[in-house]
Amino acid sequence: MSRSGSGYDAVVDVDDEGDLGHTDLQDDLEFHASNFNDTPANARKAPSSGLPPPVTASGGSSSKRFLWTISFYAQFFDVDTSAVLQRCGAALFPRANFLDVLEGNPDLYGPFWIATTVVLVLFLGGTISQYLSQNDKAPFAYDFTLLSGAAGLIYGYTLFIPVGLFLALRYFGSELANLLECWSLYGYANLVWVVVAFVSWSPLEILNWAFVIVGFGMSVAFLLRNLYPVLSATDRQTSKILLIVVVMLHAGLALAIKILFFAHGSPVARAPGEGGPDKGGDSSKMMFF
Repeated sequence: MSRSGSGYDAVVDVDDEGDLGHTDLQDDLEFHASNFNDTPANARKAPSSGLPPPVTASGGSSSKRFLWTISFYAQFFDVDTSAVLQRCGAALFPRANFLDVLEGNPDLYGPFWIATTVVLVLFLGGTISQYLSQNDKAPFAYDFTLLSGAAGLIYGYTLFIPVGLFLALRYFGSELANLLECWSLYGYANLVWVVVAFVSWSPLEILNWAFVIVGFGMSVAFLLRNLYPVLSATDRQTSKILLIVVVMLHAGLALAIKILFFAHGSPVARAPGEGGPDKGGDSSKMMFF
């Protein structure tokens, strides 16, 4: 017979006659530490949505992280190099749902450096493309408006599109929407554009178009594969509209990359000597011979 109370299990061994009056309490009564309040090792944590709460505790301590402290933002970059490389591989060669690869720990470290790499490679590739398209023997100028244009395009797209998608999903009642996961998903999807930018500086327009179209197809398929379970949490008509919006916005990004950085006579880059009435050129250009 057992009875629990005050944090203990009481175990009583009853003799054959069933008479508790003949029970030797010294020999038959044993006390064991109760484990009723212990948490099972395999208990799962409830899923969270959106940003982590501004006040958290770590390691059993009472340390608090507020929005204005560095420790609050440091938790979004809490990932090691091997995990980032694994996620990059899963983005380029997807075999499983990317949200499963994240394992509930989306990061901003990988997306930030991937976006920065895309910006630099777009500037380099766009500059090479402009140089190869130059027919005359005039000195060529590095046009740093290509760099600022790439930064505005890539950082703006990676930052604001996931926010808009997250707000739309929450508005239409999707409880699966998570802002950090949206940022991480779009950030790692940019990895395809690093490869595209390395090979799209060719003076052959048809080849550049082919590379950009392949990059668009790979990245949009990656996005749709991982966003579909979240989008399908809304009603059928809304999910279709959101899927179309995601595809159209990504097609706009691909088209902007092609026209602004890998097209002869790009509207972002200006020819040397177009800086003003005196034909003196723009101070943001650096000449080389």
